Amino acid sequence: MAGLSAGPTAAGNQKRGNRCYQLLGPIWKTSPVDMVGLEGFEKSYPHQISGGMAQRASLARALINEPKILLLDEPLGALDAFTRMHMQDELLKLWAQRKTTMILVTHDVDEAVYLSDEIVVMTSRPGKVEQIENIKLGRPRDRSGVDFVKIRSKILKTLHLAGEQKSLEYYL
Repeated sequence: MAGLSAGPTAAGNQKRGNRCYQLLGPIWKTSPVDMVGLEGFEKSYPHQISGGMAQRASLARALINEPKILLLDEPLGALDAFTRMHMQDELLKLWAQRKTTMILVTHDVDEAVYLSDEIVVMTSRPGKVEQIENIKLGRPRDRSGVDFVKIRSKILKTLHLAGEQKSLEYYL
């Protein structure tokens, strides 16, 4: 599975960062494997876990070394809606505890508004900055709140996915 290179088990992936984890023990209240919801699957091989679990194992592996900047390219894309929302909250907890800078690439507008302080909307080919939206909502954010919905609607209009559409790029 993509993202699982050490190990081949989740426990093997965690061993790679165990020295760092031992040093950070007092800082981390739970291990990254537990934080991403993989407790009980530490000894599972890639073919024994789902794609979403593999994605969470990749996130745990990235977190173990406590990076100052975390690059996240669709990190939650393969997760079901409830697990995705839980992991979004876990990312916010990590940010609040460690102040890790996170650069998130996502196609989920709700996820962008929920997690971000600033959203950069890009055009498709060639990729250019279309809009920069500073999110001035407090935390925790209410996904159904009026201000949240206004920001989401503004971004969807920029993407031509709300309101009047001049050209439809996506077909269902």
